[in-house]
Amino acid sequence: MITSTPEPLIRVLYDESRPDLREPARPRPIRMYVWEPIRTESDAPAPLVVVSHGTGGSGSEMEWLVRPLHAAGFRVVALDHHGNNFVDGYEPEGFLHVWERPRDISFALDALAREQPLGPVGVAGFSIGGYTAAALAGARVDPGILWAVLTGEAPLPEIPEYPGVLEALRAKYPQDEAARRTLEGAGGNLSDPRVRAVFQVAPGVGGLVTRESLEAVRVPVAIRWAGADTITPYEADTRPYLEYIPTASGRSVGPAVRHEDFFAPEPADPTARVRAGEDAAAFFLEQLG
Repeated sequence: MITSTPEPLIRVLYDESRPDLREPARPRPIRMYVWEPIRTESDAPAPLVVVSHGTGGSGSEMEWLVRPLHAAGFRVVALDHHGNNFVDGYEPEGFLHVWERPRDISFALDALAREQPLGPVGVAGFSIGGYTAAALAGARVDPGILWAVLTGEAPLPEIPEYPGVLEALRAKYPQDEAARRTLEGAGGNLSDPRVRAVFQVAPGVGGLVTRESLEAVRVPVAIRWAGADTITPYEADTRPYLEYIPTASGRSVGPAVRHEDFFAPEPADPTARVRAGEDAAAFFLEQLG
């Protein structure tokens, strides 16, 4: 019985097509935490699950999701999304330019595929990482709604990890530049045909994605949410994914479970994230083999 996860191999990739948010002359960094699969007698490449962290988090803190996946025999890769992880620090675009996150995963898959054949691929994500996973299956942000949020015409939910994030973005870019970046980037098709299944935990950004894009998703999607979540509440964030994605199914992990219970050092319900991780492993075993 495996009771702990081995230490990952840590690598940093650089996407030359996108700039570093602090030093634009340098390429965008993408840190990967790689857990190679438990050895089997098969020569076929092991199924791969990529894990996307929540806002302000890190792939290094996703052990509750990584451990059951690795124990089930998957190759697991967790990322640090630039500007939105606590390892390197925060930049406003890392929190608000959400469409850059799925591009990180596709770039990582490209790099891994150049090294060795990829097995079947799934993506699991927590909070904004849940949106990231869905975007790789075809979910698209409505750039008009997002622009309304960025300009203050529509409310932005509180982001405890980065108070004043809108003001920081406005200070960094002139309005016309911010508008160009948003309208050109936000609504693009970020789907990746290699992704064959998606698992979302307390997903975010549900109120910004278009119904039409969700209705076009064809890969299996499983969702788990917290009944007492005030960060990504069910009605605003989870329900659109569950209701409009034709392949989606899911359930609550408990009526009293909070969003924080998935990352707090002393969660009110310490079983919630354990159960979500076990459900993810069972789902990907069924979908990816």
